[in-house]
Amino acid sequence: MTETNSRNALVTRPLALILGASGGVGGAVAGALSRRGYRIRAMNRDPEKQARKFPAYEWVAGDAMALSDVMAAAEGATLIFHGVNPPGYRNWKKLVLPMLDNTITAAKANRARILFPGTVYNFGPDALPEPAEDSPQNATTRKGRIRIEAEARLREAAWNGTQVILVRAGDFFGGASGANSWFGQMVKPGRPLRSVTRLSAPGVGHQWAYLPDLGETFAALDARAKELPSYANFHFEGHWDEDGNRMAEAIRRVSGRADLPVRPFPWFLVPLLAPFVALMREILEIRYLWRAPLHMKNDKLAAFLGHEPHTPLDDAIAIALEDLGVTLPAEDGAGQPSAA
Repeated sequence: MTETNSRNALVTRPLALILGASGGVGGAVAGALSRRGYRIRAMNRDPEKQARKFPAYEWVAGDAMALSDVMAAAEGATLIFHGVNPPGYRNWKKLVLPMLDNTITAAKANRARILFPGTVYNFGPDALPEPAEDSPQNATTRKGRIRIEAEARLREAAWNGTQVILVRAGDFFGGASGANSWFGQMVKPGRPLRSVTRLSAPGVGHQWAYLPDLGETFAALDARAKELPSYANFHFEGHWDEDGNRMAEAIRRVSGRADLPVRPFPWFLVPLLAPFVALMREILEIRYLWRAPLHMKNDKLAAFLGHEPHTPLDDAIAIALEDLGVTLPAEDGAGQPSAA
C-alpha cells in the first residue's frame, strides 16, 4: 500500500472520541475499539504526556468541563465514550453532570452514539443481592443519586435521538485500573507480594470486572449498535467472588504461595479518618457494598452477544499483578520465601 493510500485508509476509518482514555475503563475501551478498526481521538489536559504513553492515538488538549473543548474534540466522531470522573473522586456534585451534559451536546451535534460505563452506586439496599437491568434505583448515597440523575439524562438524550449503550460492571481490576483501584488495595503496587488484603466482610460476595474483558464487551456491543434500541442497558458479570475469598485465593495460586497471609482491610480506620481526609469520606459512603453481596447477572448481555468476553480468573490476576508492578515472591529450596 502506498503512503497516500495508507493515509486515505486511515481517514476513512470511523472515529471514536474517548473521554478518559488515560483511565482504566477508558483505556480498555480505546484499545478494544482500535483493534476493531476505529481511529481513536482522546482528550486530555496534558496530551503530550499521554501521547508518549499511547502514541497510536490522536491526543488533543481539552477539559471535559469546557463545552467548546468537547465540541472541538468530537468533530467527526461516530461515537463518544464518556469515561471521565472528577479527579480524586471529589466534587461529584459540581462536576459529574456538567461533564456529561457536554458529552450529550457534542454527541447530538455529531449524530454520534454514547458509550457509558454504569456503576453499582445506583442501587440501594432494596435492589440487592441480584439487581437486574430494570431494577429500581433507590440509591442512599450522594454518588448514587448523582449517577441516577446522569442516567436519566442519558435516557432523555436517547429519547431525543442520540443512541446510548450503557454497560454496568463491578469493581475494576487489570489494565490501567491502577493503584487507586480496590484491587490495588488488596496488594501493594510496585512492591513484592508478601500478603493479601481481604476487603469484604467474611462470607460476603463481591463482583469484579477485568477491564480488558469489559473493553471488549463495549466494542462488541458497538459493532452491533444497529440492532440495539436507542437506549441499551446491559449488566456485565465478570468475576463473581461468592464468599469474598475467591480473589485472595486466586492471588495465592498465581503467586505459588498457598500460605500467603490474608489480612482484613482496616475498615475501623475509615470513620476515624473521614472527618479529616476527603477520600476516606468517599470510601465510608460506599462501604455498604463490601458488607452486603451485589451480584449482577449477564443473562441479557449473553443472550444478545452469544457470550460475555471472559478471561479465566488466574490468567486475569497474573496480568493484573504485572500491570501493578507487583513482583511474586521468590522461594528458596525449602519452599519458603527468600529474604531478598
